[in-house]
Amino acid sequence: MKENIAIYTLTSELHDEKSVSTVTQEFLESLGIEYDLKGNDYSDYGAACLNLIYVRTGGTEGVFLKLLPELQGKSNRPFYLLTSGKSNSLAASMEILSYLRQHNIQGEIIHGSPEYITHRICLLQKVEEARRLLNGARLGIIGKPSDWLISSHADKEQVKNRLGIELIDIPMDTMYRNQNIYESLKSIIAEYQLQGFTLRCFDLLTTLKNTGCMPLAKLNSEGYVASCEGDVPAMLTMMIVRSLLGVSGFQANPATINPDTGEMLFAHCTIPLDMVERYELDTHFESGIGVGIRGFMKEGPVTVFKVSGDLSRYFIAEGTLVRNQAKPDLCRTQQVIQLADKSQAQYFLTSPIGNHHIIMPGHHKEVLEKILM
Repeated sequence: MKENIAIYTLTSELHDEKSVSTVTQEFLESLGIEYDLKGNDYSDYGAACLNLIYVRTGGTEGVFLKLLPELQGKSNRPFYLLTSGKSNSLAASMEILSYLRQHNIQGEIIHGSPEYITHRICLLQKVEEARRLLNGARLGIIGKPSDWLISSHADKEQVKNRLGIELIDIPMDTMYRNQNIYESLKSIIAEYQLQGFTLRCFDLLTTLKNTGCMPLAKLNSEGYVASCEGDVPAMLTMMIVRSLLGVSGFQANPATINPDTGEMLFAHCTIPLDMVERYELDTHFESGIGVGIRGFMKEGPVTVFKVSGDLSRYFIAEGTLVRNQAKPDLCRTQQVIQLADKSQAQYFLTSPIGNHHIIMPGHHKEVLEKILM
């Protein structure tokens, strides 16, 4: 939509406005994007989803410096400096970006071929749209993280500051108001106004003699984020994926790794129903009771992703789902994934972010990296 991208301009008074306007029109038309050209009126800077500052000429460094305090008061997002390279605009953009970096302010110069610039703008627009979805989101922690997830907690303040997500502790007892697990979760979602949650689901095995595998699979397919075992970093990772890509994520843990080839086996007893071509019902692997889901996802490109609970670290690996399998001695959904860069298998053996990782269809490294900057 046009109002999602606003372009503001920086121009030196030494340059002829007529000739600069002609270059501006030609340059922006070459990009083939919809935008709202604001000119040098910065009064509503930050209101659009993506705000670009088009550095049209050289000699604009001082103009930007005067504007900087006002712009920082309107938006805390990085400064995206768009430039055609004409009239020494690239040189000015580099000086501006150097100043920003010296003062620990994030920014980026968007420059290159029309194709590169268009790709970059579309990527940034997607990132900024996702950030707006994340800001103000409410995610529930129903019960505490499972006892074995000793590293899978989160820094609530950091999560709030970095992404605008509020993490809400919810007593496990709320699950037992209704013996129907799915209905209990829907009730909690409504009561606490949640966009997602993580559930200490293994407690259900002893209290209700059942599992949360099917309710979680169904709720994920309905557009909520529903994470297992009270794993907060996994839930955050799934929320980022949902907001950025509009798809569900498969929470799974590595079962085997071949460091020489980069082939890995991931497994878990539930998978979002909208991620699979078909599925079968089995028992829950560890307990042998309730329902576990054996889902078969379409083979092809995938991305493995995880963020830490304080958002200080992340892991992203692109690869290929080479086959689904159904061995009886593992969690029911089993995916064999070949990492594109086999050396990334060492991460799981030397510096993993917990055991659970999130798998999604497609290759998304570039856009995932950008949202975490």
